[in-house]
Amino acid sequence: MNQNSFVGTVYLVGAGPGDPGLLTVKGKSLLELADVVIYDALVSPEILDIISPYAEKINAGKRRGRHSLPQHQTTDILIKKAREHAIVVRLKGGDPFVFGRGGEEMEDLVKAGIPVEVVPGITSGIAAPAYAGIPITHRGYSSSVTFVTGHESVGKYRPNIDWSAIARGSETIVIYMGIHNLHQIIPQLIEAGLTPQTEIALIRWGTRPDQEELYGNLENIIDQVESSGFEAPAIAVIGKVVGFRQELTPLA
Repeated sequence: MNQNSFVGTVYLVGAGPGDPGLLTVKGKSLLELADVVIYDALVSPEILDIISPYAEKINAGKRRGRHSLPQHQTTDILIKKAREHAIVVRLKGGDPFVFGRGGEEMEDLVKAGIPVEVVPGITSGIAAPAYAGIPITHRGYSSSVTFVTGHESVGKYRPNIDWSAIARGSETIVIYMGIHNLHQIIPQLIEAGLTPQTEIALIRWGTRPDQEELYGNLENIIDQVESSGFEAPAIAVIGKVVGFRQELTPLA
């Protein structure tokens, strides 16, 4: 399929947070049918095993300090492969449109005349707390939740996240990619009115067999991270909902 007139379709597929059971049926079908799969670093090995053995696999994963491919090169590969194959899957951890650069890639593909379809995935900001027994909303604890990235890119549309507004406006805060910046984020949350005793949970490798959790409050969590060696990738959940897991203890 190398004719100049041929153009395949790029599917932006959310792999979910890690548990292969949380991959959507449509996502699984596309992995089994794909000619090419360009995947991210956080996609679990169990989900990568679902990919057709005949498919070309390309690792475009991005991790803190370790970039396999620059973003523009990833987009160039997607465009090139779509002009050669019928089914090209861009496989992303979580959901493509939740801090996954899916919108950026879709925009570039559409500009290049490449058909694009999005297959949503379960985002870790919902799934990881659930596996830890933390509901991000609960009538007795929280009726609002904010999802925010703790790692802003260079040259983005605005210079800073307004942590004060987030602290004042939401009862539950879920922070993606923020473990390395907690020492900058937490003082701003406290200054905005959250008490130092506000509960926080850090969840690493959420929904996977090796899921790890670290609990504390805004006053002591940074010391706990340093003393335990807790590392990314992880999300942070802040608010009263973190204490809900204690209500479940007698039921365990």
